[in-house]
Amino acid sequence: MKGFKEFIEEDCSCYGEIEESAEYQGRKVKLNKPTAGDVKKFKVYVKNDKGNVVKVNFGDPDMEIKRDDPERRKSFRARHNCDNPGPKWKARYWSCYQWRAGAKVNN
Repeated sequence: MKGFKEFIEEDCSCYGEIEESAEYQGRKVKLNKPTAGDVKKFKVYVKNDKGNVVKVNFGDPDMEIKRDDPERRKSFRARHNCDNPGPKWKARYWSCYQWRAGAKVNN
């Protein structure tokens, strides 16, 4: 049985878009995986519209994410227009991503 990568490599012309790692300032980084941040609460490495790898910092390190409360989640998502979060290389996209229902938040 083929694994996911083998299936995508053979049957999909979009394989180049599903990269797991890339180089950012001379070091290997994982793309599209939010991790604990250094400047803000979280950081994530993504490719922007030009194809460059950029670091997106988002979240307030002094605040707790209380997205398990349905009223708070609804209010946050309405306040930040999460129905249309914008491109992946913007902080709003990733904040909305963290505030989706059933999301796991490590910090």
